[in-house]
Amino acid sequence: MTEKQAEPIARRKLSHQVEERLLAQIQDGHMAPGDLLPSERELMALFQVGRPAIREAMQNLQRMGLIEIRHGERPRVAEPSLEQAISQMGETMHHVLAHSESSLGHLKEARLTFEMEMARIAARNRTQEQVGQIRSVIEAQRQTQYSAPEFLALDGQFHLEIARISGNPIFAALSEALFSWLAKFHAHLVRSPGHEDLTLAEHTAILDAIEAGDSERAAREMSDHLNRANALYSGRHNQRAVTQA
Repeated sequence: MTEKQAEPIARRKLSHQVEERLLAQIQDGHMAPGDLLPSERELMALFQVGRPAIREAMQNLQRMGLIEIRHGERPRVAEPSLEQAISQMGETMHHVLAHSESSLGHLKEARLTFEMEMARIAARNRTQEQVGQIRSVIEAQRQTQYSAPEFLALDGQFHLEIARISGNPIFAALSEALFSWLAKFHAHLVRSPGHEDLTLAEHTAILDAIEAGDSERAAREMSDHLNRANALYSGRHNQRAVTQA
């Protein structure tokens, strides 16, 4: 770490100012992934603040996924991870989805558009090995005897494998995040108990279109699949509202 002795930090929001200076060091490339940060004592001397401010700044940077803290070791700059960055949005998404019906509607629309495009790309880029991998996911779903946790996990795997065909790791990470947010906070949007056979038939139709290289049919089958799930959710939601009225 090359920063020269800093001027004493103002007492207001000490930890935030420490955090900002360390963040600048990481973003400017002065500390690279895997590099160890200075010790707690060294940071206290460098920024002329107490231990609580340093520890709070470290915790904030850890929550941001920028540093790793292991017991008995100095913190180190974390390796970049798309999956970790997106997963850290989970609690924020929980809050948004729990308290904003319009945000849920926007998320459903975004997922529909995204998944349709993933199906189109998959139909253009697929290999027989990738098609075989996805067929094995569908078969594994069938073999779960519709056990809820396993069936749901494999449902997410189906959509993830389609996104992976793109070769773009951001698409794959987004696919996993979109599904996991809905599965965790609005499970009925990604699983409809009693409709497992229909889900498997729809998955098969999507994959058949992808294997055939028919990008528009693949997108249409994906749209039908997701819109059916959305319609079932809306029907149950409206029925609950009537019951509670």
